[in-house]
Amino acid sequence: GGTAGRTTLNGEGLQHEDGHSHILASTIPNCITYDPTFQHEVAVIIHHGLQRMYVDQEDVYFYLTLMNENYSHPDMPKDVENEIIKGLYRLKKVKKTSNKHVNLMGSGTILVQAMKAAEMLKEDFGVTADIWSATSFNELARDCQDATRHNRLNPLADEQVPFVAQQLARAKGPVIAATDYMKNFAEQIRACVPGRYTVLGTDGFGRSDSRENLRRFFEVDANHIAAAAMVDLFREGNISKKLLETALAKYEIDGTKPNPRLV
Repeated sequence: GGTAGRTTLNGEGLQHEDGHSHILASTIPNCITYDPTFQHEVAVIIHHGLQRMYVDQEDVYFYLTLMNENYSHPDMPKDVENEIIKGLYRLKKVKKTSNKHVNLMGSGTILVQAMKAAEMLKEDFGVTADIWSATSFNELARDCQDATRHNRLNPLADEQVPFVAQQLARAKGPVIAATDYMKNFAEQIRACVPGRYTVLGTDGFGRSDSRENLRRFFEVDANHIAAAAMVDLFREGNISKKLLETALAKYEIDGTKPNPRLV
């Protein structure tokens, strides 16, 4: 076990470097998938799965991806159980003191990189960041598609608002999503995300290296997440060109680096 993601278990052979299983699972209508990060998320999801599969006898099955990586687990925020099941909740909210504010979203082990990026942004440039845990991009995408279909077929009825749009309506600033899977995984929800949305993922072949080096190579480490946030702030006119140049240099972003999808 613990082989989930492109960069998590890299010493067991390239066959374990999975960047696409959630995308494949999304094609099965009764497969309910989650990519949790923390123990409280796993507990809520398993309880929900047992209720649906064994108590309610629904014709569904659950697919969870788990990691064997060690990191600290925070306490569960209050009253987020339903949001965990639906696929997205705000793990950490900070006070927005200026327009230098972003939303960092992630799943699985890469959410930890997003949390690290938030600390770096605050310490280095005074940028604040809310942290969002996307426990299921697939469930968010299905909800988005269902709401879109309902609105198309029932144009005179009250419009349904997708869950991800409801959640992010409270958010201010750009959203940067990063996962240990191909970009298509998080791209599924783009149509229902209000505002600027940037996706980082692990497109390309599996490779043998350390977790740190693989995440750097695939551009999903804390440095790349922080840099993407600074780029979006610049594009929205909230930081200067000089500050962006300083950030790209500090986070060692190489614009001439080969595309990992093609290497």
